[in-house]
Amino acid sequence: MKGVTRFRKIWLWALFIGFTLFLLSSNSGPRSTWNPAEQLIIEITSPFQKFIQQSVNITKRFWLSYFNLVDVRHENWRVKKEIDALRMENSHYRELLASQERLQELLKFKHSINLPVLAAQVIGLDPTGWFKSIIIDKGRRDGLRPNMAVVNASGVVGRIVSVSTNYAKALLVIDQNSAVDCLVQRSRARGIVKGLSTEICKLDYVVKSSDVAVGDLIVTSGLGGVFPKGISVGQVSNIKGIYGGLFKDIEIGPTVDFSKLEEVLVILKD
Repeated sequence: MKGVTRFRKIWLWALFIGFTLFLLSSNSGPRSTWNPAEQLIIEITSPFQKFIQQSVNITKRFWLSYFNLVDVRHENWRVKKEIDALRMENSHYRELLASQERLQELLKFKHSINLPVLAAQVIGLDPTGWFKSIIIDKGRRDGLRPNMAVVNASGVVGRIVSVSTNYAKALLVIDQNSAVDCLVQRSRARGIVKGLSTEICKLDYVVKSSDVAVGDLIVTSGLGGVFPKGISVGQVSNIKGIYGGLFKDIEIGPTVDFSKLEEVLVILKD
């Protein structure tokens, strides 16, 4: 029954609106005023027409706004992807530029020492953790053998201690088991550089009468058959006199930044 009643109401409203429109259209003419019946009909039907028109306008604006928001969302997503891609590309180019600068420094150093060398990439650290050493991506088939010197543009890095077919391990000069025969470049005083930490080495066996001062550059002496003469090792940072001892207690800071070691040169022996 409710469905039938609702259906009848709809038809009544439809007939009423149709009849109203019929009256308005039939009475349209050159007259500029409405008669009382027309005014009554206009007053009754206009709110409904106004409501319908406003509803249509609101719905239209809503759909247009919705589709505009969808378009804006897609555009933002596309722009964000482009920005992310550009950031990655920029980072890649910066890394290439930094690598090129390091390789240029290595190339200059190669020309300065005038010795046969092989460039290698640092690919890892000593897996055991017992030694301060690095793994490089060159090995026996590239001509590497134990006790070959490893250097970079800043100075002495270390020496090869283990070699496999494609890889090699180099013991760093900052390791306590490392020993490099060196000279004080200014005064030519001799000593042995041994590792203490990543920031400090010590220069042992320098007699008290030797002329050594803070700031002096320490270079390889060329003795020992591993490192060529004159390659930088470190700079004197502190000097202590040991009471009753024969030698000075000398600390030096390595010229190589071992925390940023990425490419090295291996000096090949004949």
